[in-house]
Amino acid sequence: MEIIDAIILGIIQGLTEFLPVSSSGHLEIGKAILGDTQVAEQSLLFTVVLHFATALSTIVVFRKDILSLIQGALKFKWNEDLQFISKIAISMIPAVIVGLFFEEQLESLFGGNILLVGCMLIVTAILLYLADKAKDTNKNVTFKNAFIIGISQAIAMLPGISRSGATISTSVLLGNDKTKAARFSFLMVVPLIFGKIAKDVISGDLAYDSGNFTALSIGFVAAFIAGLFACTWMISLVKKSKLSYFAIYCLIVGIIAITYSLLN
Repeated sequence: MEIIDAIILGIIQGLTEFLPVSSSGHLEIGKAILGDTQVAEQSLLFTVVLHFATALSTIVVFRKDILSLIQGALKFKWNEDLQFISKIAISMIPAVIVGLFFEEQLESLFGGNILLVGCMLIVTAILLYLADKAKDTNKNVTFKNAFIIGISQAIAMLPGISRSGATISTSVLLGNDKTKAARFSFLMVVPLIFGKIAKDVISGDLAYDSGNFTALSIGFVAAFIAGLFACTWMISLVKKSKLSYFAIYCLIVGIIAITYSLLN
């Protein structure tokens, strides 16, 4: 992989992981446009590295929240912090089930299927539009909400469905506060990403090529920096109910992706 390609894909991942436009979908489009010729395992490794970078950027942005949650949990009382962590754990269940039992089928969809990406981006656009029209409240995410949001996260494993867009939209449509929905959405993915990386490392599924170290490192840094910016920006945008702009963007990119796939 060329260095410039790694930088471009890193920036795409960092921005689109938090902005509700589907990081996986944009990575697939980016790889297709850049002519990614890597074998599936190498392409998967690069994608995992970029996701790891954005997970770290989430930890940096929410470092105070995470520290507070850890301190609260260490009190070993059924307090608000331990309840929040329990909700995060519940939200992970659907994605874990999909990852364990349908991993091969899921990975087969990440082979430049731009038509699928385009269709799923349009689905994301619809979700964002509906969420933007929902009334803001002061309601917290409940345990039942956490599981339903987790189902959205599992569905968002499809390329083209925005994870943040799907989870935030689902949470808002369930009547939850928009800011709290964004906070829950960003924090719920962190243990999932680290768990997926640990599983791949232990199982040996990731094919490492020392010749790609520079590209992987530069892609990691680009994704991390872009992620810091996008995560902070996205929280502000959700507060201001600006999701409709991203709905329009996803709709346009989805139509372009579908047109591109049909003409090639």
